[in-house]
Amino acid sequence: MAALPASADAPRPVPPPLAAGDGPDRLEGKNEDRSSSSNAESLDRLLPPVGAGRSPRKRTTSQCKSEPPLLRTSKRTIYTAGRPPWYNEHGTQSKEAFAIGLGGGSASGKTTVARMIIEALDVPWVVLLSMDSFYKVLTRQQQEQAAHNNFNFDHPDAFDFDLIISTLKKLKQGKSVKVPIYDFTTHSRKKDWKTLYGANVIIFEGIMAFADKTLLELLDMKIFVDTDSDIRLVRRLRRDISERGRDIEGVIKQYNKFVKPAFDQYIQPTMRVADIVVPRGSGNTVAIDLIVQHVHSQLEERKLRWDLAALASAHQCHPLPRTLSVLKSTPQVRGMHTIIRDRETSRDEFIFYSKRLMRLLIEHALSFLPFQDCVVQTPQGQDYSGKCYAGKQITGVSILRAGETMEPALRAVCKDVRIGTILIQTNQFTGEPELHYLRLPKDISDDHVILMDCTVSTGAAAMMAVRVLLDHDVPEDKIFLLSLLMAEMGVHSVAYAFPRVRIITTAVDKRINDLFRIIPGIGNFGDRYFGTDAVPDGSDEEEGGSAG
Repeated sequence: MAALPASADAPRPVPPPLAAGDGPDRLEGKNEDRSSSSNAESLDRLLPPVGAGRSPRKRTTSQCKSEPPLLRTSKRTIYTAGRPPWYNEHGTQSKEAFAIGLGGGSASGKTTVARMIIEALDVPWVVLLSMDSFYKVLTRQQQEQAAHNNFNFDHPDAFDFDLIISTLKKLKQGKSVKVPIYDFTTHSRKKDWKTLYGANVIIFEGIMAFADKTLLELLDMKIFVDTDSDIRLVRRLRRDISERGRDIEGVIKQYNKFVKPAFDQYIQPTMRVADIVVPRGSGNTVAIDLIVQHVHSQLEERKLRWDLAALASAHQCHPLPRTLSVLKSTPQVRGMHTIIRDRETSRDEFIFYSKRLMRLLIEHALSFLPFQDCVVQTPQGQDYSGKCYAGKQITGVSILRAGETMEPALRAVCKDVRIGTILIQTNQFTGEPELHYLRLPKDISDDHVILMDCTVSTGAAAMMAVRVLLDHDVPEDKIFLLSLLMAEMGVHSVAYAFPRVRIITTAVDKRINDLFRIIPGIGNFGDRYFGTDAVPDGSDEEEGGSAG
């Protein structure tokens, strides 16, 4: 990484390590002393051992509070829970996300610096991952030690590095992950885990953020937050007493026995592997501005842009896929299509005949569910050889807002069906579909999922919705995409990216125009159904910007 300019307030790039006696200490102005063998052993998890060290300073360590899913500023909202980044026409991610590591001692301001970077980046999709979530599950004996401030939470062995590494790898690949929620009062993991998604930028912060070689290789930028030890100790005392119910005697005991020695042995030496050192933590706005400028330049090189032209041309002249099933075009079905496609049709009639088509579509889709032979006894005492559903449960997932209009038809034919929702909108500046909201039932991975959207033109929103379901471990062959009307381009796009997803519709139109509207089409289904004003570009897709 290119070195950034240094000043009294700027972050300091870390030079190559010096051997003992080769030069002055870069921060203290003192000669370096050769590290002891114990310090060398403590760095076994790091990059190859370095022979030089620094005079130890008094530091502390801490655990930071988990972050909320939203960060609101005076101008905008930043989604810190992340979202799946865009996938190309093959259903795979174009490039990995940019991962920033934030290390440093206790209460040095790592989380505050992370939030300041997020706000200044002007990137709407960010994952903030705290190392504090990954403390190992304690045994009963360790629980008792922790209750008496006798367990060392500031040692590398206290963290589940295998889980940290696998989680960060998945996030960089754009996959969803389940992150444990740690309760610092009881020193245990809570029963529920939270789900995070990949994003454009991932910020990983923690006291041992640089304490593992494999973990270091996943970080594209490493920042060490360096704050005076006295300030950090005061912050730790205030936090542990007011927020975690500790007494001052216990906090001081833990600090002297574990925190200070652990910092000197494990955390302070990792400063040498940092790309940038930020003196004074969150108070150093110049440093943060320079960091943001560098991250912006990196993001420009890693643009995750979907290519509609590639999407449109990838499947031209191909026959329609075998996974597509179109409702038989009987005179009744064609008559209903004539009514809902007619621009002069009143809203009441549009709703009535749309609902009739939805009911037929869902009835047709249910015939593709797995059934097995079963025998029942009739009221006359006779056996009847029939069929029964071979799955566990059926879940409907609607792509808001038009997709939710299909929910009543699904509920009418599927008793006790579970319902989930996904909101996908198109960014008006980049043209990328973005996931803004989802609510899915628990254990959805065991179900057959009926994914509902009323029109599909490019297939972009449908592809992202399928990707979300796959991220929640729903098998691809258990996903059924239902739509009243689809364009051939959308059919090919979804089928090519996800060849085992069953695609079911009442009609397929051959063309889309330059604005990616289905031709001859049906108009903006959501606006016609709900009686709202059309979007400015008159798109067939959802008024919120759904990209079909």
